[in-house]
Amino acid sequence: MSAELSNPDSVRPVFWQEDHLRLLDQRLLPGKLEYLVCDNAGEVAKAIHQMVVRGAPAIGITAAYGVVLAARTAYKNDPASWKKAIQGDLDTLAQSRPTAVNLHWALQRMQSLFNQIEGNPEPELLREALTIHEEDIAANRHMGALGAELIADGRQVLTHCNTGSLATGGYGTALGVIRSAWKNRTLDMVYATETRPWLQGARLTAWELKQDNIPVTLIADSAAGFLLSQGQIQWVITGADRIAANGDVANKIGTYNLAVAARHHGVKMMVVAPASTFDLHTSTGADIPIEDRGPDEIVQYAGKATAPEGIATWNPVFDITPAELIDVIVTEKGVIHHPDKDKIAAIFQ
Repeated sequence: MSAELSNPDSVRPVFWQEDHLRLLDQRLLPGKLEYLVCDNAGEVAKAIHQMVVRGAPAIGITAAYGVVLAARTAYKNDPASWKKAIQGDLDTLAQSRPTAVNLHWALQRMQSLFNQIEGNPEPELLREALTIHEEDIAANRHMGALGAELIADGRQVLTHCNTGSLATGGYGTALGVIRSAWKNRTLDMVYATETRPWLQGARLTAWELKQDNIPVTLIADSAAGFLLSQGQIQWVITGADRIAANGDVANKIGTYNLAVAARHHGVKMMVVAPASTFDLHTSTGADIPIEDRGPDEIVQYAGKATAPEGIATWNPVFDITPAELIDVIVTEKGVIHHPDKDKIAAIFQ
């Protein structure tokens, strides 16, 4: 079976081709454009864990396709009991990245179809995965338009990590807002943090913006506070990996630093994320599990040691930004100004 999706940007990080999943290996960018082929759920989970694909929406979409592959294997091995046989693969997918709630949302949405499926589950599950993918692209375009309206007078913005096509089904969340603002001619310059330790800002965001001919200036993470003090930045715009019921945001490590500095210098803070990023069952950010990826990412670079052997490390991949430091959360359901528990609950009614 083949399936085509609308192509919203010049690069597509995740797509289904014929009977397998293709993932752009983002670890190799910007030096090499190479796709990894996944034929089973174990390969998909490994790709998610090893950062072949990253960004909460893209992880969710990838996991949905992973369920398709898992169902194919389970049905082939045991047609009568595939719903039970698939559970091991579902658990493996769920454990691949614990913080990104989109992954669990996508798995639950796919599983919700199981009881109504008779016979081979692959065709119906593939249709659902493609729908999830298309819905993400549409949501990103809508969020882009909503967010761009808010920064109509913002000639320069700062963004962190990567929130573009590479992190989503297409167009992007925070970068979707930036793309829309650039299209509206209300944006002159994007400043991008390099985003240690994986350098998603340097390798991915800067690369994406250059593909679209949007002016971008790369800065070291540690220069961001000083940049905000100069009075040239109107908005800090980021994505999110999970948003608690009260509006606390888990996002790439360094987001909290930017929010604190932004508030001190009178710069507004915008978080752009689809509804699937909200976890209404988690009360506050304190309840969100934070993944620690171990020492390798910060004691070496490109295989070469950058720190003394045996040094103690702490490498949280996300941090928590309290809701009170966020001016707006932009979703496809609307814009939440000064988010809190009641406003978030209202938008999901």
